[in-house]
Amino acid sequence: MDTWDEQGGWDPNGNGLSVSGTNQTEMRERNERLVLTLLRRRGGLAKAEIARLTGLSAQTAARIISALEHDGLIVRGEPKRGRVGQPSIPMSLNPEGAFFQGLKVGRRSVELVLIDFLGRIVDREKRVYAYPDFEAVLDFAATKCAEVVARLGPDRRERVSGLGIAIPFHLWSWAPKIGVSPELMVDWKSRNIHEELSGRIDLPIFLQNDATSACSAELVFGQTDLPANFTCFYLAFFIGGGLVLRGSLFTGSSGNAAGFGPLLVPDLEGRTRPLIDLASLATLETRMIEAGLDASQLWQSPADWDVPDQILEEWLAEAANALAYAIRSTQSTLDVEAILLDGWLPRDVLADLAERVRRDVDAIDMTGMTRPHIQMGTVGPDARPLGAASLPLTARYLIE
Repeated sequence: MDTWDEQGGWDPNGNGLSVSGTNQTEMRERNERLVLTLLRRRGGLAKAEIARLTGLSAQTAARIISALEHDGLIVRGEPKRGRVGQPSIPMSLNPEGAFFQGLKVGRRSVELVLIDFLGRIVDREKRVYAYPDFEAVLDFAATKCAEVVARLGPDRRERVSGLGIAIPFHLWSWAPKIGVSPELMVDWKSRNIHEELSGRIDLPIFLQNDATSACSAELVFGQTDLPANFTCFYLAFFIGGGLVLRGSLFTGSSGNAAGFGPLLVPDLEGRTRPLIDLASLATLETRMIEAGLDASQLWQSPADWDVPDQILEEWLAEAANALAYAIRSTQSTLDVEAILLDGWLPRDVLADLAERVRRDVDAIDMTGMTRPHIQMGTVGPDARPLGAASLPLTARYLIE
């Protein structure tokens, strides 16, 4: 996903890291993180290649690789023969070297995933509800975290390194838009899920805005090349976003940067409305309910969607137009190279939406601005819980 500079470190024209290793003893942990980050981005590499790309001496690289192998974080591959001299042995991340949990708290569901060191989901628990009751979410998280760890078995459960939480900020304030009485969600204002879970789970716990977490997942687990500066729009019950500058996630002073929902844009009739009312799945849900249809299917799995063509077409046209104007507004300030669109959508519906947004952006006057490249994200519906799980992974093992 990133470009690794041949002189060592991430290419500054690629995705951000522009650091090299060091041979100083006190920097061993940092160098270990550097090696693990390189192996995550580049895959299997021989010791000599690791030393060359990180700028570490051969001796230092060998010691670090030996320590990481001893700790079970990396494994040796099959020797590669066919060249003069000794065959090279590629080193790769050990899938079972560490495990991480990611909790996504949403307006219509809560979901927990357990991922391995490669970012693959190995276990999952989910509950769909009418609204996020604090006590129910807390009990779900504490109970299911323990259950998925127990299912790993005694040999692997000690390798669970932390829990990340992806949650909409100011969740209590969304009660009217979710369609419930504010009293039912007031606990989210007076109680702290991070603190209360910390008292019930013996793991490091991290917390991040849910749409920002979706952007985090693209940075850590994405399968495509990305520029150093890009914006992500993530369509879920409500639309949100994330911002990457110089290869690093920018979260702002309160962690809520790129929260695009309140952005004012014109609708198809030229009326100014918040983006959240035009490009959120909540709008699609409302129209299905008004048509007498079961909208709960939207929150089970995107693969199970059964939305009438006319309702979906109207929503896509409205959302694409709103997103195009939102992109113009953000581009006038941020001037990023790319826009990523992703969300809790079937991939064919997302592809349709992305193409519509491209056409609508092309039709808008953007004099004095650079038109960004608009592309689909690669993580998809699991982006928020995966992004949550990436928080303890990054904090413990990677260089951001």
